[in-house]
Amino acid sequence: MEEKGTISIKTENIFPIIKKFLYSDHEIFLRELISNAVDATQKIKRLSSLNEYKGELGDVTIEVSINKKRKTITVSDKGIGMTADEVKKYINQIAFSGATDFVEKFKDSKDANEIIGKFGLGFYSSFMVSDKVEIITKSYLDDAEAVKWSCDGTTEFEISKTKKKSRGTEVILHLANDSKEFMDEFKIRSILEKYSKFLPVPVKFGQKEESVEDGKDKDGKPKYKTVKVDDVINNTEPLWTKSPAELKDEDYLKFYKELYPFSEDPLFWIHLNVDYPFNLTGILYFPRIKNDFELQKNKIQLYSRQVFITDEVKDVVPEFLMLLHGVIDSPDIPLNVSRSFLQSDANVKKINAHITKKVADKLNELFKKDRKAYEAKWDDIGIFVKYGMISEEKFDEKARSFSLLKNVDNKYFTLEEYRKHAEKTQTDKDKNVVYLYTTDAGKQHTYIESAQNKGYDVLKMDIVIDSHFINHLEQKLEKTMLKRVDADTIDKLIDKDDKMESVLSKDEQEKIKTIFENAINNKSMTIQVESLSPDEMPVTITMSEFMRRMKDMAATGGGMPMMGTMPDQYNVAINGNHAIILKILKTKNNEAQQNLAKQSFDLAMLSQNMLSGSELTDFIKRSVTLAAE
Repeated sequence: MEEKGTISIKTENIFPIIKKFLYSDHEIFLRELISNAVDATQKIKRLSSLNEYKGELGDVTIEVSINKKRKTITVSDKGIGMTADEVKKYINQIAFSGATDFVEKFKDSKDANEIIGKFGLGFYSSFMVSDKVEIITKSYLDDAEAVKWSCDGTTEFEISKTKKKSRGTEVILHLANDSKEFMDEFKIRSILEKYSKFLPVPVKFGQKEESVEDGKDKDGKPKYKTVKVDDVINNTEPLWTKSPAELKDEDYLKFYKELYPFSEDPLFWIHLNVDYPFNLTGILYFPRIKNDFELQKNKIQLYSRQVFITDEVKDVVPEFLMLLHGVIDSPDIPLNVSRSFLQSDANVKKINAHITKKVADKLNELFKKDRKAYEAKWDDIGIFVKYGMISEEKFDEKARSFSLLKNVDNKYFTLEEYRKHAEKTQTDKDKNVVYLYTTDAGKQHTYIESAQNKGYDVLKMDIVIDSHFINHLEQKLEKTMLKRVDADTIDKLIDKDDKMESVLSKDEQEKIKTIFENAINNKSMTIQVESLSPDEMPVTITMSEFMRRMKDMAATGGGMPMMGTMPDQYNVAINGNHAIILKILKTKNNEAQQNLAKQSFDLAMLSQNMLSGSELTDFIKRSVTLAAE
């Protein structure tokens, strides 16, 4: 019996549309066909376990093969199979609710997953690469007859009886001329390894019926033999499908190497295993990233029932955890998931919140269990914690207890501990506790030493996110200010209203200011004579905390962009109580005055790493001359 008919859709041009609009993501056809094969296999296994299928399951391996001679790709399974009626129901009657609306709505779409997911086009994605598709299938039911279905990419199909020994389904794709790239064995293998690496049913891949030359026959003509190559390409029981209780540390480390062969061992991991109110399994690893903030993204893989979906998990995983590595698997996320679905789905939002909570709980557990070990990891995990505190209010609340601050002596404090530590000596006249920090302890050493001489503590804030984290701390901590250690002279950084008397008269102060203005001759420098300790530098160059912070924010994508292009503005503090300043005033020779003033200023420039080129050369020459006098 042979039957011909028309596929139940309401437009003649649906297949060209499928091909055109899904072409940007055309490799997913293989994922769709293998996913269908897995479903069919899982169903027969389920029926067997319920004793509703009494036959032998046998080998249920899914096979994917290419035939370069025939230009075909075949996906075959030993699953539940289909009867003729089921073929008509599931293959011919596509569930389009108005194909005309579909054409209009998605004519400009670039999201292949959105189209497939909305209209159930999984099987029909095979027409992205084929000009003809055949299905040969036999149901598991007793006395079922094998059926062959074929379609050439139009709405016309043929269905007829055929011969097939065993249950299951074969889908044969006759590749179109513009899709011959899929005859490349390495390309197919890479697609299979991407989408099928952890499928729950074994998947073999190889070449079938491929004739290759094998010497000469007795008449001198080439002889040929048929090659069949079969390799299982997947791990059917990946680590996240197992109970944490049965796993050891070495199991997690081995699996990490399977996922990321060239990476250092992770710091630690979190095994996710939730079955209510949503289903979620997975393993998230904290990698050693240091300050490598951007290059490690898209390392978390999203699966649905062990079928790979995507590694762009922005809406599933909180933004601050995008730098984690690992896998997440949830059957509540459909295989063909669109970005709009991820952004709006309630289960996805619950998963996002759950992951945030699990990470916070894990970090808190590590901190309480072994603080020293936690502190040793802080340089790697600090970026996650700080980013999370900035971006997630609920995480911020939990992280207050395990977020650490590190000072230049490499001592660690919780936020509460540091508050108590700093308020003893660093409370200003307005009862604000001032946290001093450095972004580069080497370059800012002079200023750090000045602060430490006053008995002050200096924090390290030297990772890429710290410019934002500083603002966050000021917003969250009551009566707390953060100032970079070179944002002002030390007495002004923490103003306690303790004014030192000046040894200079007002006339002398004006005179020394004029001398330095002439020596410096730079309009970006605002010069002031101040009464500082004689032990402080004769000249100190600073940039206000506000200006510096705006420039740092602009450099990392925040703040006002215009700040990144504005010329730097500096404050120059002349220490009127320093011996060198007094010597300049007593010097009668104008040129000698200018040289001493310029030398003092250049020393301050040198301490800020602002001296280079000809100015540095002049400074060295002047230093030699002054030393020889």
